This record gives sequence, structure tokens and C-alpha cells, in this order.
Amino acid sequence: MAEHFFEEMLEQSEVKSKIVADYFGAWTTVMASKSRSDKLAYIDLFSGPGRYSNGTKSTPIKVIEQIIAHPVLKNKMVILFNDADPGYANNLRSEIQRLEGIDRLHHKPQVYSSVIGDEIAEVLETKNLVPSLGFIDPWGYKGLSSRLIAAMIKDWGSDCIFFFNYNRINMGLTNPRVVEHMNSIFGIERANLLRLRVKGMTPETREETILNELSETLSENRKNYVLPFRFLRPRGERTSHYLILVSKHILGYTIMKNIMYKHSSEYDDGVASFSYIPVVNKQLSFLSMYNRPLDSLGEELCKCFSRKTLTVQQIHDNHHVNTPFVSANYKEALRRLEEEGRITCNPSNRRIIKGIKSMGDSVEITFTD
Repeated sequence: MAEHFFEEMLEQSEVKSKIVADYFGAWTTVMASKSRSDKLAYIDLFSGPGRYSNGTKSTPIKVIEQIIAHPVLKNKMVILFNDADPGYANNLRSEIQRLEGIDRLHHKPQVYSSVIGDEIAEVLETKNLVPSLGFIDPWGYKGLSSRLIAAMIKDWGSDCIFFFNYNRINMGLTNPRVVEHMNSIFGIERANLLRLRVKGMTPETREETILNELSETLSENRKNYVLPFRFLRPRGERTSHYLILVSKHILGYTIMKNIMYKHSSEYDDGVASFSYIPVVNKQLSFLSMYNRPLDSLGEELCKCFSRKTLTVQQIHDNHHVNTPFVSANYKEALRRLEEEGRITCNPSNRRIIKGIKSMGDSVEITFTD
């Protein structure tokens, strides 16, 4: 089925590509100003042919076009593509050569054709990488491993975005023929425990359990930040896959959260589902961590920061990790608390924008509860 994947770009693939391209743009903006290295890198290990058969650009072409158009990146970016299919690799080389302005890049994009396995992870583990953004988008799960992800993010400024085919991994977890593949994703001990735990679980509980265990594996005892975005099957009944960011820095996590918020297809009281559902019927139960409206957020903030004074920015920074909330959600929750008289704000007289009192990052909030 992999040979048919690039025949036509589905809505889900387009959203996935936009999320990666948006994060690449934000990541390079930060790295271009903060990194002391004269190089940055983008590494795509399952790149595909560059375009779908109908001519639609896939992620590699979108990324290169951003680099060509950027006055700094065109001199700094090292671009490495790989696809195990030699035909796809050759097609990508041809597509790259046809791009307008490709000759302006200081470092020409390199395209390889290798099967991804532990050998690649071992090479990355032994090298000191310049700040790099890695993208792992395999067909299925072959080649995906927690070791590879850890190797891609081990150096300063390096993040990884990867495709997690929940549908196939969910089936593979208890399939004795793919034990090694599952072990490479979750780790042997965690995978063995997970196989026992998921037996008899409802589909919703099983999904939440698998995602939580994956996040624990990749967080490496909470040293890393893990953020998933959920895609459902075309008919919208069940989860197809996730796009997941792994970053060592809270800034990367925060940036990606805002990008995923923007690309969510459904909101509850202004809180994003962190999901893309390509159907009209959206009466679905999301993972519990993504099902908390703003009134509940306000209650939680009152308990967490009772009788304390913090700025709006400090409240966001101290609370938002492992929640679905972005800065705009905190500001709306705080506005509601102010109207209810449960907090005081300094200054209290603030600008009115479209009939709503503003809530800037520097406003001081005192919780009176």
C-alpha cells in the first residue's frame, strides 16, 4: 500500500505537512537568532518523492522553499533527505533541481536511499550534531524507534517530529510476529508490561494507555517534552495516527502547542481538541487530557495559585505543560474569574478590545480565594 500513498494528498496529509512546515519556520527563527553554530540542519529520514502524483507539494519541497526564501537560512541550512525507495529518492532529487532559486543555497540538499534501522541511530549517537530538526514519517512503523528519536534530539537545539501510526501499532502490540518492532518503540520492559495491561481494555482506555506509555518512554523521566496531535480515519470513527513532537526545551513545546491549536478542527469552549477530524460527524470522545473547558481551568487556577500574586505570563508558564491550554485560553479563564470577583488585576483599568477587557501578559493577578 505504500506505493499508493503519494498518489493523492489527503486532507490529513495536508494538515500534517502544514504543522511540520509551520514548526520548521518557527524553529529556524529561534535557532537563527540563538544558535552560535554557523549551520542548522533539517533531517527527513522517510522523505518520499517530493510531490504527490497530482502535483501537490509534500513536506520536503515546502521546507526547501522556506529556506530558499529566507536571507539567513539559505546560507546556514544543511538539508538531508532519505527514502528507502530508490525511485522516490531519485524523484525527489529531480524535484529539488527544478525549484526556482535552488542554486542560491550555500549547502545543496543531499538525498540518500537507505533502509532506516539501528545503524542510523548508532551513527547519530556518536556524532555531535548542529541544531537539527528531525522528521520521521515512516509508512507503518518499521524504522521508528525510541532510540532513534533520542539520538536525533540529544544535542542542543535539536527537536524531532514523528509520525506514530496508532492503528497499526495498536494491532502490532500483541502480534508475536512484530515483537522486535514494538520493543524498539516502547523499550523491552515497558512493551512487555503494556502487552499485559491492554488486554480487555476498552478502545478508548487502551488508546490513552498506549499514548501515555509512549510519552513516558520518550520523556526520559520528564527530561523531554512530548506533545501529540491526533488524526482520525477518513470516516472519523477511530484514531488513525498521531503527529508527535519531542523537544528538550519548553519553548519548542509551547510553540508547537500553539501551532497544533491553530490546526485543530474542533474546539470546546475555546479549548482545542488537538485533533483533526475530516468528517461532519464529530460526536467523539477525546483523550481525557484534551477534554477540559475553561471554567474548569479557572477553578484549577484558583486552587493552584490560591492567595498568590503572579503575572499572566507566569501563570501560563507555570501551569500549561501537559494540558491542552494555550495562552489565549488562560487569558479568557482569568477574564471570567475577574468578572466573578475571584481575582484582582493590576492594573484594573485596561483597554477594551471588541467589548472585552484586555488581559496582557504583564498584568498582575492576585487570587483572592
